[in-house]
Amino acid sequence: MDCGDCLERLYAFLDQELTAAEVVQVKGHLDDCGGCADSFVFEEHFLTQVRDCCTEEGAPVELRERIILRLRASGPPPA
Repeated sequence: MDCGDCLERLYAFLDQELTAAEVVQVKGHLDDCGGCADSFVFEEHFLTQVRDCCTEEGAPVELRERIILRLRASGPPPA
């Protein structure tokens, strides 16, 4: 696996969406490549920050209820 392949799979790796074989390949490359390992650390930290910032507060109940009502009123999504 080269750097391009590794970086292309990085988010899928972080989201645990790779096959077992792909996980082994990405981990192996990260162990051997400082540049990609740095990218991994940055992206992992970035996703943690986004997750933490986006889950601290939920939308107000009134807003959620209005959105649900609009979605129901608009009918099923187009096929």
